[in-house]
Amino acid sequence: MTAWWRNAVIYQVYVRSFADGDGDGVGDLIGVRDRLPYLARLGVDAVWLTPFYPSPMADFGYDVADYRDVDPLFGTLADAKALIDEAHDLGLRLIFDIVPNHTSSAHPWFQEALRGENRDRYIFRDRPNDWESIFGGPAWTQVEDGQWYLHLFDSSQPDLNWDNQEVRAEFESILRFWLDLGVDGFRVDVAHGMVKPRDLPDIGHSGQTRLIGSEPVPYFDNDGVHDIHRAWRRILDSYPGERVGVAEAWAPTPERLALYVRPDELHQAFNFHYLFTPWDAAELRQVIDSSLATASSVGAPTTWVLSNHDVKRHVTRYGSLARGRAAALLTLALPGSAYVYQGEELGLPEVLDLPNDLLQDPQRLRDPDSGRDGCRVPLPWTRESGWQDPWLPIPGDWASLSVEAQEGDPGSTLELYRRALRLRRDIDGELVWHDSPEGTLVFSRGDVVCAVNLTGEAVDFGVEGELLIASDVPGAADSAAWWKVKCLP
Repeated sequence: MTAWWRNAVIYQVYVRSFADGDGDGVGDLIGVRDRLPYLARLGVDAVWLTPFYPSPMADFGYDVADYRDVDPLFGTLADAKALIDEAHDLGLRLIFDIVPNHTSSAHPWFQEALRGENRDRYIFRDRPNDWESIFGGPAWTQVEDGQWYLHLFDSSQPDLNWDNQEVRAEFESILRFWLDLGVDGFRVDVAHGMVKPRDLPDIGHSGQTRLIGSEPVPYFDNDGVHDIHRAWRRILDSYPGERVGVAEAWAPTPERLALYVRPDELHQAFNFHYLFTPWDAAELRQVIDSSLATASSVGAPTTWVLSNHDVKRHVTRYGSLARGRAAALLTLALPGSAYVYQGEELGLPEVLDLPNDLLQDPQRLRDPDSGRDGCRVPLPWTRESGWQDPWLPIPGDWASLSVEAQEGDPGSTLELYRRALRLRRDIDGELVWHDSPEGTLVFSRGDVVCAVNLTGEAVDFGVEGELLIASDVPGAADSAAWWKVKCLP
């Protein structure tokens, strides 16, 4: 067993915005397949694809109408199989998104439920409680006969009832369908949300979404989800080649998050506590230590995530490209597995000025500032964008950030990532902190030292050795560097 996933770098592809293979302005599986050599050259180990299943696209594919096929917008089932096979030929593994908390309202099961048939597959009640939708407004919608159904997200995404054994059996069959096709694992959407308390208790106040990830809420992180993940782990382990499960789990503490990656559950869980830590040395050190300790307590690797399709890109969150580049070197030097969101290797910022009439994310209805369209703008492959009429406009000033512009430029962010990912393969050992000036971080792993200056002033770290890589002049404000040393500072 290689346990490849323990220190893998996994690249997230947001399919509709990655690469367009048929010229209709929307990314697709053919486009992903065409760009696999780019990902192999980048140096990642695996690729995670967001949903491409048949869907009305009310939430861009996270409202699934058929879990065993490909939406014509993205291609065909044959395209999915060809993508898996070609990725494997290039030494890449493929992870598909699975969405088990809810289906689309267009799913045949929910259409049956609307006719009054087999409603126990979903959560229907005669009276709603006070739960609020993640996308804003009540989490309940009334149907014609007077009953209400639960939807923690959009009203077109009814929540499944995981106390129903038919639901459990159906998803186990879905997993086997894709595993038989050759997929290497699954990213489990809302892995913390499938099981709800049977009495559906009121919360008693509004503004509930602000608690998610920091305080307990009754509809998330219930202990019953772990039985589901154990059953799924047994299925994954029954296939050759180390197939994996990755939890998108929002938990109020790192200790609760660690429960999702116990030895008989999923392999990884996204570390959102790290993602949302500000650009501050003390706070980053604290969350790194906490993450490593809690993951280690259950024998799991920690994951490190800077950006994804649901949050503002980290270049914008941190306030500058310099900080974004330094954060990348900090992240890639840490022990465990790292995730790279498409475009962060180009240093892309959040697009904050999309025209209102083009915004499509349902989450913006809760709060216009929380809309996710700006991190989903298509990837610029050429100086002219490489797209024909993309579904969201690509800023003109991204020409200098395009793959074409950065390719072969030793000072570019793309080449910084390529070099860091090559070097990362030779970094081994436990993390050891070293004394450093206030506002900085210095640690070693084996004979490699990583030093990060999070201050606005230059710092002399006094590290002697072979400089391996730097985001800027070593010690410059908001910079990071790696050295290979004989004597540690």
